[in-house]
Amino acid sequence: MNFFKLKSTWTNAEFIPLKLCIAAAYLIIGTYFHAFFEHYYFLLGIIFGITMIWCVALWLRKMKQDNPPSDQDKL
Repeated sequence: MNFFKLKSTWTNAEFIPLKLCIAAAYLIIGTYFHAFFEHYYFLLGIIFGITMIWCVALWLRKMKQDNPPSDQDKL
């Protein structure tokens, strides 16, 4: 049984605790290593900007594939 090949569906509401957990971990790490990351704000900002644009583009492409335009949308 391969754990990584199992499929499950999650609703958005079920992701809220996971997102809160990850956000709390980021805050803890950010406050603990504040002085270290202070030197890399510009680089981290560039990485964030690129990955944000990339994720939005992937999301829009997926939305277009899953929801093809109907005849009513063209009016």
